[in-house]
Amino acid sequence: MPLVVLCGRAGSGKSRRAAELREALGGPERAAHVVSEAEGGRAALRAEVERRLSRRDVVIVDAGNELRSVRYELYCAARQAGTARCLLHCAGGTDGPAEPPFEEPDPRNRWDRPLFTVRGEEPLPLAAIRAALLASAPPPHRATRAQPLQSAGFLHRLDRATQEVVAAVVAAQRSGAQPGQEVRVPGAAEGLVLPRPVSMAELSRLRRQFISYAKMQPSDENLPQLASMFLQYLSRSIQ
Repeated sequence: MPLVVLCGRAGSGKSRRAAELREALGGPERAAHVVSEAEGGRAALRAEVERRLSRRDVVIVDAGNELRSVRYELYCAARQAGTARCLLHCAGGTDGPAEPPFEEPDPRNRWDRPLFTVRGEEPLPLAAIRAALLASAPPPHRATRAQPLQSAGFLHRLDRATQEVVAAVVAAQRSGAQPGQEVRVPGAAEGLVLPRPVSMAELSRLRRQFISYAKMQPSDENLPQLASMFLQYLSRSIQ
């Protein structure tokens, strides 16, 4: 059954909303599981979500999910499982000192919709959430049908953008960049701060993983953000 992804700043009430959703969406016919970010960080969170996703139970992700690349990965996981999903934005709160700046969800991005927003003590739009999750069947996963011809341009840009990021990281390390220094990538708004040296083999492995996620849903909407999303993926994966 469906995936509900919560996002929001610290103190915005995500855990309280997750408990409300578990009570409202669970029942005799289906269980509702809340998956929270804990030891192991976002990689462990994603793995637990993928393990629990099925066509029967509801999975509720109680985490900040402040980066659009995190929400995109969860969107791809739901697509791969062939289940519906939605995003619940808990507005308010503040950016945590150890967390990256919150990237507001944008319903123009397919991984940020259907989008529901609640503030403070507003009641959850449960009827609309149920309709989005339970009343519509997701389209078949792309792996089960031929890729559309128009995705060729996306795949080319994906390959080139990730190659440029890897090349920039390798070049920076060869030039003497030290852990803690920011690596800049041409065309990307943000840089990458490496906590330790990273080999070409590890960068290539992470690039292949990111490409696998991105290829699940090729879309021209993602083209301007590919390099930034890959940088964010590297930042989370290299610890």
